[in-house]
Amino acid sequence: MNISVYIIAFNEAEKISDCINSVLWADEIIVADSHSTDGTTEIAEKLGARVVHIPFNGYGDLRNQAIAKCKGDWIFSLDSDERCTTEVRDEILSLIKDAPLDIYRMPRKNFFMGKWIKHSGWYPNYRQPQLFRNGKMSYTNELVHEGYISHSNKEIGVIKNIIWQFPFKNTEEVIHKTNRYSTLGVAKLQDRGKTGSVFKAFLHGFWSFIKHYIFKLGFLDGGPGFVIAFGNFEGTFYRYIKLMEAQENW
Repeated sequence: MNISVYIIAFNEAEKISDCINSVLWADEIIVADSHSTDGTTEIAEKLGARVVHIPFNGYGDLRNQAIAKCKGDWIFSLDSDERCTTEVRDEILSLIKDAPLDIYRMPRKNFFMGKWIKHSGWYPNYRQPQLFRNGKMSYTNELVHEGYISHSNKEIGVIKNIIWQFPFKNTEEVIHKTNRYSTLGVAKLQDRGKTGSVFKAFLHGFWSFIKHYIFKLGFLDGGPGFVIAFGNFEGTFYRYIKLMEAQENW
C-alpha cells in the first residue's frame, strides 16, 4: 500500500516547510497551491513536493481537485498549518497495511498565543476525515467549512494519536481569517435562505461567544480562550452583517 499526502496552500511560505517536512515519509506529496506569490511554490518544490496550481473557487472544489491528482492507494489530507507527528505517522503506516475501514478522522491539538489550547472547542479538534482510501471520500462544494461525502458502506474510524495545528502566527492572521471566512460564509447563509440584520448579527455572534467561552470551557484557557471566543463572535457577527449588505445592496 502506498500513500499520497495533499496539502492546500496559498501564500504559506512561513509554514509550508514544516508541514512538508512532517510528511516526507509519504510516497507522494501534492501541494495544491492557488497561485501563491510569496515563494510557497518554490519552497515546496525544493523539498520534493509536486505543486499543482488550482484557481480558488472555494475550499470544497480545491480539495476535490487536489485528491484527483493523488495516485496513492490511501490519501492523507494535511493543511499547511498542520503537522503530522511521529506517532500519527507510525499509526498510519501500521494501519494501512490491513485497515478494516476506509475513512478515518484525526484529532488535532492547537497551539495559539504561546500555549497549547485544552478547551474552547479546539481540543480534541476534528475537521473532515483526513485519512481515506482513494476514491472512498469526496467533498461538498461549499466555499468554506465544506462537508464531506463518504463513498464507503463502512463506518468512519478515528485515529488514536494527535496531529498538531498552528492556526495563527500573529493577531493579523486572526483578523485576516475572520474577514475572509465571514465573506465566504455569506453564500452558505444565502443557500439556507437566511436573512441578515444588525440584531441577528449580534444575537448569532453573542451565542457563538457564549458557546465557545462557557459551554466549551474556553474560560479555562485564560486569555487565549477569550480571544478564541471573541474571534468567533466577530466572524459570526460580520458574516450576518455582510449578508445584510448583500441583500440590501448598500
